[in-house]
Amino acid sequence: MAVLPIHLLGSPVLREQSATIDSADNNTRELVADLFETMDAAEGVGLAANQVGIARRVAVVGLDDDRFVLINPVVLESDGKDTAEEGCLSIPDIYADVTRCTSIVVEALDVDGKRQRIEADGLKARVIQHEIDHLDGLLFLDRLSPFKRRVLTKRWKKSGNDTPNHLLDVTPASKTSG
Repeated sequence: MAVLPIHLLGSPVLREQSATIDSADNNTRELVADLFETMDAAEGVGLAANQVGIARRVAVVGLDDDRFVLINPVVLESDGKDTAEEGCLSIPDIYADVTRCTSIVVEALDVDGKRQRIEADGLKARVIQHEIDHLDGLLFLDRLSPFKRRVLTKRWKKSGNDTPNHLLDVTPASKTSG
């Protein structure tokens, strides 16, 4: 297992449509372990593979004791709308209110390649939708009005987090928000 650098706003891989995974093999299991390790070190609640520079349809979610893998996730059902504050490990220290579905049903493969159906609401549904957006090349900023997106993008550029290589080295001692 390894803690991988997180790609930041401006990195082209964050805008890529992630490739479907044919099977959950040892490489996929190693990627999943690295995603969990990196998410935990960065103190996040979710992480998609393209956030660590790998455009494959894999994401992990970790909400307290509820930890799971989403390989090739597809939202089957959604209901309701709620607006709440979101942040992102790829855009540290930037937050905005984002409207998402309040409950969803998702189908995905687990780390062993078994099909799973996940019913989620509240924060769990929000995190899953956020991570699926990443796999589709979308950021939470894309769900905002053009004005709000411009304001937050300017704030990002002034924050000092906008590095030339668009990478953030994560260590367990670092405190990254999102």
